[in-house]
Amino acid sequence: MSGVLVTGGTGTTGTTLVQELRNAGVHARVASRNPTAADPDAIRFDWNDPTTYGPALDGMDRVFLLPPVESVDPLPLVEPFLRRAQRAGIRRLVMLGSAIVLPNAPSAVEMAAQVQAQPGGVVLRASGFMQNFLRPHPLAERIRRLGEIRTAAGDGKLGWVDARDIAVSAAALLADLGVDARSDYLITGPHGMSYPQAAQIITAQTGRQVRVERITEEEQAAAYRASGMPTEFAAALAAVERGIKEGREDQVSTAVLELTGRPPRAFAEFVSDHAYEWTQ
Repeated sequence: MSGVLVTGGTGTTGTTLVQELRNAGVHARVASRNPTAADPDAIRFDWNDPTTYGPALDGMDRVFLLPPVESVDPLPLVEPFLRRAQRAGIRRLVMLGSAIVLPNAPSAVEMAAQVQAQPGGVVLRASGFMQNFLRPHPLAERIRRLGEIRTAAGDGKLGWVDARDIAVSAAALLADLGVDARSDYLITGPHGMSYPQAAQIITAQTGRQVRVERITEEEQAAAYRASGMPTEFAAALAAVERGIKEGREDQVSTAVLELTGRPPRAFAEFVSDHAYEWTQ
């Protein structure tokens, strides 16, 4: 038996990845904390419960690894899983990482290095998700309710990428073990985009007027905490906007085209696909 274990298999990227793999005739096992009984290939997986690691890996030869979310230090949970995956004989392991290293998160670089040291280890360093503009993300909720984007990033740009393009890129690496792969890919959209530019595109595409309110990093952290994010993670995420404002995150790559044979979606296309999200 062989196949792909998809951790975070019911999430934004995982759902599309599972569908892509199954459409290609690849056995995909959906791992999540609350597996659905309707899917015979769904299995319980919880980063905080190492007893779920073995059954999830059993019979699989490939893994899509989504580290614990909303954590500035996921390595202590991921490290035991990596050891278990190596003992299980996993031949390709693709981790969804981030192009942006959170402040005060020193283990992120070490975690990527440990993944790359695994047989067939690959890290996809994804830029900001376009799906952040969709509910239930706080950014999207504010646009929906108030027609407003609050940001501390000024006019700084980020290479926003559609999660569907991340999933298809991961599928290209996981569907066929014969595909040559580097150990590192920067995954971005086709161009950098600022929050004011995003507001202009949403307004032009949907007719919904969206304005930008420029706030401080501290105000952004408070807003993230109010939305339910853990305090430490909220502070780190707000601090990212300083890097965007200073131009440190304005990176664009051709990796999606290289892996999938087609260019990544532009934000205007993403907005067209989801226009109903911002209209009342």
